[in-house]
Amino acid sequence: MKDKATYVYCLVLADRRPSLARRPRGLPRTGRLRLLDVDRSLWLVVADAPLDRYGADVINRRLSDLDWVSSLAVEHEAVIESFLGATALLPMKLFTLFSNDDRAVAQIIEERRRIDAVMRRVSGRVEWGVRVVLDAGKALAANAKAKPRAAPTGKSYLTHKKARRDAASELANRARAEVVELFDRLSDEAASARRRPARELPVQGGPLLLDAAFLVPRAKSSSFRALAERRGRSLARGGYRVTVSGPWPPYSFIQD
Repeated sequence: MKDKATYVYCLVLADRRPSLARRPRGLPRTGRLRLLDVDRSLWLVVADAPLDRYGADVINRRLSDLDWVSSLAVEHEAVIESFLGATALLPMKLFTLFSNDDRAVAQIIEERRRIDAVMRRVSGRVEWGVRVVLDAGKALAANAKAKPRAAPTGKSYLTHKKARRDAASELANRARAEVVELFDRLSDEAASARRRPARELPVQGGPLLLDAAFLVPRAKSSSFRALAERRGRSLARGGYRVTVSGPWPPYSFIQD
C-alpha cells in the first residue's frame, strides 16, 4: 500500500505469538491486522492505514464529525477487546499512527520501562465498570414508606416546605453514604479502583452518583460481577439504579 502509515491498536503480552484468525476487521480501508515483534513475549497489533483517509490533516478536519469518530472508535475497540484473553493488554488511543513499522517498535522500546510497569499492573486483570444513578422521586417515596406517617397537625405551609427540604437533604446524605459504601466494598475485591468525575458523563433519568472502574483479577471476575449485581438489586429498592459493565481492557489503569 503506497502512501501509508502504521496504525496501532494495542500492545499484547502473551506466552506465545497471538493468532490473528477470526479477529475483527478493524478500521475501514485499512490493511489486514499484523503483528510486530517487540520481543519474544510482546507484540504490537497493527495495520496499514492509507494517508488519504487517515493522515493527520484528514483526521483533524473530521474530528468534529462525531458520527465518523464514534463509528471508528467502535471498530478500534473491537480489535482491542478481541485480545482480552492475553496475559496483559495495553490499549492504544484511537488514531495512534506512526510513519512506519520501525518507528512504532522504536517508540515501544523507548518507553519500555514505563510500559513494563503498566504491564505488571494489569497482567492477568480486566476492567469492570460500575455506575450508580439516583431516581430521586423513587428514593423519596421509599424513604417515606419506611417512616411512620405523622398525624395531621395543621402546621403551616412553611413548615411543610421545610420538611421537604429536610427530606431532600437527608436523601443526599444517605446517597453519598450508599455510594461510598458500595465503592469501598467493591474495591476490597479489586486490585485497584478509580472514580471518574461524574460531571463528565450526562445521564438521563437522574443524577449520576458514581462512575467507577475496578481492575479485577480475571479469575475473580465472576464473583466480582455477582457481588456488584447483588448489591445493585439491594440498592434498587431504595431508588438507585446500578449498572455493571465488563469485562473490558484496562483502559482506566494504563496511566500512572
